[in-house]
Amino acid sequence: MNLDPAIMQKAEVLIEALPYIQRFNRKIIVVKYGGSAMVDENLKRHVIQDVVLLKLVGFKPIIVHGGGKEISQWVHKVGMEPRFVNGLRVTDEPTMEIAEMVLNRVNKSLVQLVNELGVKAVGISGKDGMMLKCDKKYAGGEDIGFVGDIKEVNPKVIYDLLEKDFLPIICPIGFDDNYLSYNINADDAACAIARAVKAEKLAFLTDVEGLYRDFEKKETLISEMEVGEAQAFVDSGALGGGMLPKLQNCVDAIKDGVSRVHILDGRIPHCLLLEIFTNKGIGTAILNSKEERYYHGK
Repeated sequence: MNLDPAIMQKAEVLIEALPYIQRFNRKIIVVKYGGSAMVDENLKRHVIQDVVLLKLVGFKPIIVHGGGKEISQWVHKVGMEPRFVNGLRVTDEPTMEIAEMVLNRVNKSLVQLVNELGVKAVGISGKDGMMLKCDKKYAGGEDIGFVGDIKEVNPKVIYDLLEKDFLPIICPIGFDDNYLSYNINADDAACAIARAVKAEKLAFLTDVEGLYRDFEKKETLISEMEVGEAQAFVDSGALGGGMLPKLQNCVDAIKDGVSRVHILDGRIPHCLLLEIFTNKGIGTAILNSKEERYYHGK
């Protein structure tokens, strides 16, 4: 019998994914969702499809999302001007109201997309279940308003949702000792949550392909690095822009018990599936030095 090669290729893809499905079955994976993948409707649907598939094959995914671009759009709509200090949004009381409104709106839109694919999602913020407790964050000593620095994570509400087979979708709004609302950097929130639940994986969807030894030379993309290498990379000062704090967050997450952290290009359709279920992957994986190497050179 002559079978269509395309059909056989589909079978091979499924077989390649099998050991990864076996290894990470019932394990928690935190997906930090942001960048272009949140703005482009097609990419958004691809990401949600990926997360739903992870859920249906036995993973326990958690989505942590931002919404900075949408917040800036709404700030403009009401006649205000967004202001940033050292990359952090200055968040006065009116801006905080807008941020909380927009993030909750984004949150429920993601819940709807997941529900439409037949998986039960629950959207929450860091205020629910007193999950994300904050101190005020300063930028170079400057008061930037209601911007939070996470000091404590209570993951009970997350565990309760996972136990009841819900997919948690979390927006990064926390509270302080006086129960005032604070806007939290979504990368920071994802890392803190991943550490608190001892996630097997933490995946960042970004607008870059991954980490490069030399950003000008695309062939220097790093597929894997151990946590010690990553810390040395941070300390070297070779990184610029927003990638430096992101990589430091990755290192901190690994040191606090997360097994692997992935930096992925969210502009690539189905980047999560390609990284997690294939031998070569497409982004950068950072792993604990005790972990075996992830890829097998196939």
